[in-house]
Amino acid sequence: MTEKIKNIDQNDRNILRALQQDASLSLENLAAKLSLSTNACWRRIKRMEADGIIERRVAIVQPESVGLGMTAFVAVKTNDHSDKWLEKFAAAASSIDELVEFYRMAGEVDYMLKFLVRDMADYDRVYKRLIKAVSLSDVSASFAMERIKYTTAVPV
Repeated sequence: MTEKIKNIDQNDRNILRALQQDASLSLENLAAKLSLSTNACWRRIKRMEADGIIERRVAIVQPESVGLGMTAFVAVKTNDHSDKWLEKFAAAASSIDELVEFYRMAGEVDYMLKFLVRDMADYDRVYKRLIKAVSLSDVSASFAMERIKYTTAVPV
């Protein structure tokens, strides 16, 4: 089920673009940059937060700078598609701090997980924790050699 698309105008889109590039901008600087009054800018941000368009504002940490030099993409297949199994799997996987993205997929793979780990030994530790939690029919990992493009910005 898809969510209803929120009604946003060009000023809202400009605010979103600017905040996705630098959420630390002061309200005054943001408003000036977009040729809006501070009050109008503040009201728009508050409305978008209340509507769930702006989920949260965060600092983006460079993984390598904190010792997480390996990115693993893990494809998971299961023979059990019950709600109970998914609940257990989702809870176990989500409890692993190194798991930064987790998707239920269509196609040959049932779930795709993205882990940020220190090295192969660290990945092996995470892998063992994952397979201990629930029964899986297949787990296949691919390791990124180079990050060519990365963004958290949503094209608005």
